[in-house]
Amino acid sequence: MNSQTLPYTRRDTLRLAALALAASVASCATPPARLSNTPASDQTASALPLVNALRAKNGLPPLKIDTAASTAAVYQARRMADAGKMEHLIGIGDDFGKRVKASGVKLPAAENIAEGQRDVNAAVTAWINSPKHLHNMLGKYDGIGVALAYAPSSGSKPYWSMVLSTD
Repeated sequence: MNSQTLPYTRRDTLRLAALALAASVASCATPPARLSNTPASDQTASALPLVNALRAKNGLPPLKIDTAASTAAVYQARRMADAGKMEHLIGIGDDFGKRVKASGVKLPAAENIAEGQRDVNAAVTAWINSPKHLHNMLGKYDGIGVALAYAPSSGSKPYWSMVLSTD
């Protein structure tokens, strides 16, 4: 058989494969279209006394509510809920620094995430019991934002995000 009798040439097949690969990569980097409709709430006021008590026990100054950090935390909690997974980086090209700076957070900054905890006490306790998250909460930060979002696609599973910021 020659290539003219086949419905697709080898070159056509390679082009289709390249297009399929490009489409799958692009879909990983695309943020969810309905991000803003995901139920989410700012939990900073509830988390702040818990984190500040921890910092006081360790001889550290208290944090204050940072509205930019709260905005960044709400955004990240919604992203995780939309994706249905607990991850700092969601999609190809995601960048923590760029993401939080877009919310007005000054760097350096840190982020703690969690999933499944039903209330702020449980989320903060989970972070305290995790050495890396505890290190962040005891770091040289001035501000905090904490948020909770629910994943409608997974039976309203809770996703938590904490952003720690500097002045």
